[in-house]
Amino acid sequence: MRMRDLIADNSLLLMAISRFGMPLRLANRTIAEIGAETGVDADTFLCVANMVSGRRYDVDSVDLATLMVYLKRAHIFFLDFFLPTIRRKLISALDYARSHDTALIILRFFDEYVEEVRCHMEYENRTLFGYIDALLGSRAVDGKYSIEVFASHHDAISEKLSLLKDVLIRYSPEANADTLNSVLFDIINCEADLISHCQVEDNILVPAVKKAEATRLIETEVQDADIGSPSGYGENAEVALSSREKEIIVCIARGMSNKEIADSLCISVHTVTTHRRNICAKLEIHSPAGLTIYAILNGLIDPKEVDL
Repeated sequence: MRMRDLIADNSLLLMAISRFGMPLRLANRTIAEIGAETGVDADTFLCVANMVSGRRYDVDSVDLATLMVYLKRAHIFFLDFFLPTIRRKLISALDYARSHDTALIILRFFDEYVEEVRCHMEYENRTLFGYIDALLGSRAVDGKYSIEVFASHHDAISEKLSLLKDVLIRYSPEANADTLNSVLFDIINCEADLISHCQVEDNILVPAVKKAEATRLIETEVQDADIGSPSGYGENAEVALSSREKEIIVCIARGMSNKEIADSLCISVHTVTTHRRNICAKLEIHSPAGLTIYAILNGLIDPKEVDL
């Protein structure tokens, strides 16, 4: 699909296109062609574009590095352009001569809100994105921090804009009508943009980071296993497993329950339990994650079949 067709279908995608660094001069090209020329991961752009447009989207194909560039540019847009523009229009709209005190209260309320947004986004730039950079690289990650910590404290940052909008509407008799309407329009758009921004973080970033965390965990355990004893996960483990035991390990790696394994292999749940007990004793591995690593290392299953 050409970029100009996407824009015609949903003009709100102009913001996403800008934040991904995809120039409008390439609008006649397809997303794949633009991605190849600009270095933007096309799957990540389409994931965000589909979410913004209310369509189905695939988080599994997201490139976290590309997504972070998008989110960082969004932060710059809000803090350095959109919110300062709204402040300038607020000053023009408020009638200081007639209601000096009320105008100052409204402006102070807006400034305090902007400071909250700034703290929120600077925390993400520093702590969250720093954690993701370490996760994707070879650096050690903070054992006390995870994407769950971020998700559990990730609050909406657009609610006060809705309150400001209501206050300004009530204040309209003392304000310049044209400039007031203009600033209200900007506040409504900014509120919608911030809501969409937070949804990208909650619905795309968080699950993508969870997957990266799981991948990092498996890689760490694999490295530990390679250093460990021959009876561990590695390919040199001299353990005789039956064909049935290997089938059950593959089922475990795919995340199947004992009942699902029994149904798939046409055996009883009791038999599955007995096989699992014997497998754990032979391999000295007692967790599903450990058996999954064993299956990957020994070529019993393709890593793509494993739900990380």
